[in-house]
Order: sequence, then C-alpha cells, then structure tokens
Amino acid sequence: MRQNIEEVGQTYGIENWGAGYFSINPHGHLLVHPTRDPRCGADVYELVQGLVTNKKLTTPILLRFPQILGTQLNRLCAAYESASREAGYKAGHYPVFPMKVNPRREVVEEFLRQGVNQGVGLECGSKPELYAALSLEQPADSLLVCNGFKDEEFVRLALLGRQTGKQVILVVEKLTELKMIVRCAREAGVVPWVGLRAKRYSKGSGKWSSSGGEAAKFGLTTSEILECIRLLQAERLEGGLKLLHFHIGSQVTDIRRIKNAMREAARVYAKIRQMSLDVQYLDIGGGLGVDYDGSRSTFEGSINYSIEEFANNVVYTVKSVCDDEQVPHPHLVTESGRVMTAYHALLVTSIRDEIETFANDRPTVVIDGDDPEVIFSMKGILDGINAKNFRELYHDALDDKDELYAQFNLGLVSLEDRAKGEVLFWEICSKASQYAQRAGIDEREFADLQRSLASKYLCNFSLFRSAPDSWAIKQLFPVMPLHRLNESPDTVATLVDVTCDSDGCIERFVDVKSVKQVLELHEYRGEPYYLGLFLVGAYQEVMGSFHNLFGIPHEAQVHVSPEGRVHVNRILPGSRLGEMLQVAKFDPQSAQESFRRQVEREREAGRLTGERADQLVADYAAALNHSTYLE
Repeated sequence: MRQNIEEVGQTYGIENWGAGYFSINPHGHLLVHPTRDPRCGADVYELVQGLVTNKKLTTPILLRFPQILGTQLNRLCAAYESASREAGYKAGHYPVFPMKVNPRREVVEEFLRQGVNQGVGLECGSKPELYAALSLEQPADSLLVCNGFKDEEFVRLALLGRQTGKQVILVVEKLTELKMIVRCAREAGVVPWVGLRAKRYSKGSGKWSSSGGEAAKFGLTTSEILECIRLLQAERLEGGLKLLHFHIGSQVTDIRRIKNAMREAARVYAKIRQMSLDVQYLDIGGGLGVDYDGSRSTFEGSINYSIEEFANNVVYTVKSVCDDEQVPHPHLVTESGRVMTAYHALLVTSIRDEIETFANDRPTVVIDGDDPEVIFSMKGILDGINAKNFRELYHDALDDKDELYAQFNLGLVSLEDRAKGEVLFWEICSKASQYAQRAGIDEREFADLQRSLASKYLCNFSLFRSAPDSWAIKQLFPVMPLHRLNESPDTVATLVDVTCDSDGCIERFVDVKSVKQVLELHEYRGEPYYLGLFLVGAYQEVMGSFHNLFGIPHEAQVHVSPEGRVHVNRILPGSRLGEMLQVAKFDPQSAQESFRRQVEREREAGRLTGERADQLVADYAAALNHSTYLE
C-alpha cells in the first residue's frame, strides 16, 4: 500500500535524528546530504545496488562519507566562533580530535586536511595512538594532547614530538607521572609542555556521568594540583605549564550540567592564573553529545541542546568567571569526537531470511471430538475474543497454555494435541495484540506480547563487530530501510545477526516518545531488502570484536558532488577467512597442510579417489578467500 513519504519519515524519525544529513526521495529511497544542503543529495539505495551489481560486494557494507566529517567540524568551529564574537571572548578555539573515537587513518587524516584553517589537532591516550599521531602533518599552531596513563616510553615519544616542533602537551593524571616527565625531559634536554587534569566536583549526566566527578578514574585532586605546581616551580619548569584539563563525561544529556561544570573549570583556571602561572589553554574535554533518538531530551540516547547552545554555554560561562577574576580568557580546547564522527558512517545490511517461530508459523488447526478439554477451551477463546473482552480472554489463554504443558508433562496430552494447543494460543495472542494496538494500550504486557509476535529477520552482519555498544551498553542506533519508503510498512520485526550468539540481536529501536521494542518494516519476500544502521561512526569500529571470527565488512568511501553525482573514491574489501584465522593465531598454510594430510589418509585407505582427494584440497584452499559473512 502506498503511503505519504512524510508519514513514513515520521515512522522512522529521520527528521529528528538525521541532523539534515538524510531524507527520502519521491521513489521511496533514502538520500544522503553530506553537506546538509538539501539540494545536494545522493540516492543511497542506488549506491548500494551499484556496489552489489558492479563491484560484486555483498553486505554488510560500511558506507563512509568523509564530507560529513568536514561538515561536522565546520559546524563545531562556527558555533564557537559565533559564540566568541557575540560574547566578546578574546581567545581562540582549538578543536582536537580524540583518536580513540575512530583511529582509522583516513578519518584522522580527513580531520587534519579539512581543519587546516581551524588549527585542528589530535588527542591520544596510548603509545600506539601517539606513535601514529607523531607521523602526521598537523597545522603549525595545532595541539597534540596526550591523555591517559603513561610510562617512560610514552613520555619519551611525546618529547620526540616536542623536539620536532609539534605542540605536544603531556597531561598529568597522577603526581608520579609529573616526576617521571621532569626526569625524562632533563635527560632529553627539552622543556616539556605540561597540562594538569583536575577532578571536578560537578558531574555530567547520562550513561557516562561516572567518568567525571570526585570518584572519576582520571585527574588530580586540588592538593595534588598544588603539589604539581610546587614541583614545577622547584624545577624551574613552571613556564611549561600550558594547559588545565577538565572532562565532564561523554554524551552529556543535560545542558544545565555543562554550565555548572564550566563554572568550576573556569574558577580553577582563574585561581591558577592568579598564581602568576601562564596557563594558556583550558581543555574542556568531550561531553558534546549526539541525539541518537531525536527526542531532544535528557534521555540517555539523546541531548536537550544543540551544538550552538553547548558552545554558547561554554563561552559565556568561562568569560563571565574570567572577567570576574580579572584574568585573561584562556584558549578553549575541545575534544568533541563523538559529534564530529558519529554521522559519517552508515552500515548497510540485508535481510537474508526470517526466523520461524510459533508466533509466525501457524498451520491450520482442525478440532475433533477426541481432543482434550483444554483444546476445546482454547478454541472457544479464539472464537469469542473481541475488542471488549480481549484482556480477560488473553489471561484465560495464558492459564490454558500452562494447563496444556502440565498435562503434557503428565502424559495426558499427545504431541499432536500439544501442537494444536500451541497454534491456538498464538492465534489468540495475535488477535489480543491487534485489539490492544487499536485501543492504544501501551501497557508492558501487551508491548511484550507484540515483541513476541514480531517477525525475526536474519540480517547479514555481526552486531559485536559493527555496533558493539548496542549489545554492551544498550545504546540506541537508528535503523530503517533504504528503499520501499513510499510503501506503508506491513509488519513489525526485531533483527538478529549471523553470529552464533543469542545476544546478537536488536530489540530496542529509536522513537521520539519512548523506546520501541519492534521496528516497522515490510514483509520479507525473498528479494533484496536493505537496512541501514546509522550514526555508527563514533567508537563502533574500534570497539568492535571478532566474535565468531566475523571480520570487518566491506567499506566504500563516497563523495557526493554539488550536482548530486556519486563518486566512490575507494573500496576496501572486507576480511577473508584466511585473515581471520591469523587473528586467532591459526596459520593458514599449516591448516592447509594438516587438512591435506587428513585427506591423504582417506585416499590411502581407499575411501577417496585421487581425483576427489585433489578436489577436496583445492576447495579447502580456495575457501580462505571467502568472506566471513553470508554470501
């Protein structure tokens, strides 16, 4: 059935969480707008069709839109520039990209390329990230902020960067780290640039609020900050104290928490400046969130503010405190990695089959006179259920189901009678669910019933590889079809992946008013049906696991011209069997040799012909080049 495209868009909330990057065209296909210009859009369904048909790719496919990285960076910088201009803020804004959010080289390099004029720098929290960062060309005035716990090798690497002209700042997490930095700097003959990370009293909000506050994993207490300052002064290195670091926590949901945290951060900065210390940068960390569900609320999957509101709160609060304390405005350093990267990556999967259950595989039941009484009772409920009595009769059916299984366990009911009872029960459930939905009843028991009745669509991807936060912390990611969006969805479903794990499923979906337990989709007819999993560009790639040895998906990096022409700049093939064997420390060559010996024994025993044995060995070797996913 045809449906108004605007109504379909509301079904999936695309206008709420899409941030101007996605829309639906008159053909019912999803469009992507990498620059947020509605006149410049590319048909995602046609793009996927081309990759499947012409490039012989199979799902899952990760579509990466580098232009979105630049667009988000420009939005962030423009927000701080506008806020500074309106407030009369007299210092700059230095965005740094936290490599932990997405350390893929093409992502990191895209930020450095697009952010030349904004002085975009990098943040690293480990030796591998630091090693990679030191190899990259950064704008001359940009920062390389080193967070996390450090050993001597970490510090020496950072000091190498200082000696090559990079503005590397070692952020001190513990007092012992500063002593180590001072010692290594003396040995290298270089003055280190140091930052102090302070524990805050004020906390953020949302799922990661515990990463801030007095019990936070990172940061120095007030007495430890003062001890660090005394140590630097004693070593005559106080001129290297460049930065004060605060972190309110990732994905802060409530704008009011921002203002409180910035007030505390600015006050600590001001007091340090009044100690005649030339601290120039105030690093406010991350915190700027993404509205995953589009509800614009304080729900953990949302935020109740815009990028502009966040920047305004930071700038105005810091300026107010600094003016009150009569100290210079600090340069503001932001580590807003989530908002810069989340939108740029889209995972495309396809429905491969439907999982058959009692709820959707119900043969016709024929009642005869020899059936047990419980079967007649269920048949009476099914025939008599209506819009007025569905709640009462549904509860009666639950009692009858329990009685059916109890009698079966006692040997009083045959297997055939049990099968009849199960079919009748699910028919009753289906009618009760329909009546509840028509009546607008959203009580828990009927929501659970609807989920039980929903189709289970088998999708060709690994949740643990491509969206691990959906499993690990129940994070919401928008999901919707890429096509048939001019047709009314005619079924509801949950999604299961191809891993051999019952946790590999998506049973929570975004909705403006609540969290849906089912997703409105179209009936699967055996033909290609593509779904998109959106906003997976932050953290998901680097945190994804190789559960069941499913590897990384195929990847296509896409550019859209101002005229809407699509250019696939690069295709990166997904993992093959041979590659994933090596991840688990299996040697493909040794595996082939072992298999060959087993085949040879069968040939010598006369159970295989020489020709068949050779074919088995060849087939086994060829399988190394197959995709780890369904083909």
